[in-house]
Amino acid sequence: MSKITVDHIDISITSINDQDYFCLTDMVKRKEDTGRAADIIKNWIRNRATIEFLGTWETIYNPNFKVVEFDHFRREAGVPTFTMSVSNWIESTNAIGIFARSGRYGGTYAHKDIAFEFGSAISPVFKLYIIREYQRLKELENKQYGLEWNVKRILSKANYQIHTTAVRDYLIPKAGYTQAKEWLLYADEADLLNLVLFRCTAKQWRDANPGRHLAGENIRDMASINELTILSNLENLNSVLIKAGLDKRERFKILDETCNDQRKTLEQLDILKSIKREKESSFRELENKKSDK
Repeated sequence: MSKITVDHIDISITSINDQDYFCLTDMVKRKEDTGRAADIIKNWIRNRATIEFLGTWETIYNPNFKVVEFDHFRREAGVPTFTMSVSNWIESTNAIGIFARSGRYGGTYAHKDIAFEFGSAISPVFKLYIIREYQRLKELENKQYGLEWNVKRILSKANYQIHTTAVRDYLIPKAGYTQAKEWLLYADEADLLNLVLFRCTAKQWRDANPGRHLAGENIRDMASINELTILSNLENLNSVLIKAGLDKRERFKILDETCNDQRKTLEQLDILKSIKREKESSFRELENKKSDK
């Protein structure tokens, strides 16, 4: 859950399957008090133009949308006796673009496309301000997410040096490779980590992704922030295990168990939570500066 502030109104935004949904109940505060929010949303959703817009959106993005029920509502919309509510729309058509939530963050939420359309019904100017603040939010989020990714990439490269040093000092002398073939051992150890983390070797990834390989990308360029974090830890751990004299089979088992444990832990965390907290803090700071002026 994150928020944007538009015309002194805090609007909650929740993310579901990487899609942002705006709280329409919060948006209504721009025009009316919260107590009348349900009535305003109900009046908006029973409008013929709204029904057609919602139905078209669902037809495009929702493969389970019930088109027959939608056609029935479209024919009835505009008749004085026609009534509609969010719950009725969802239950009848299996819609996913809008939903109601109870509890602490309760209210009616709609996908950003639908929320912007609802913003037009409130005020075209208000809609433009919402879009502007939302774009600013996403730009800041993307910049900070990119910074986080770059930091993890640099960290993994630093630990890669520790890893290759351990290979050079402890494995190569035992293997008896000639200098011309030492790269084979480095590649073999790198693929040990690739197998643990990505479940494939660098060559297997190149064969499966020829276009990306030709573009100069490699398997580690495709890693997520969580994967880069784990990779950095595995490189450091493997260097320690190499120095301890463990053979490849033993190291693979320990690395695999470590990778699985860390993956489970990181998957339970929202990597963007800290970014969103910093983002909201930055927005508040900007708003305070505006107020001071």
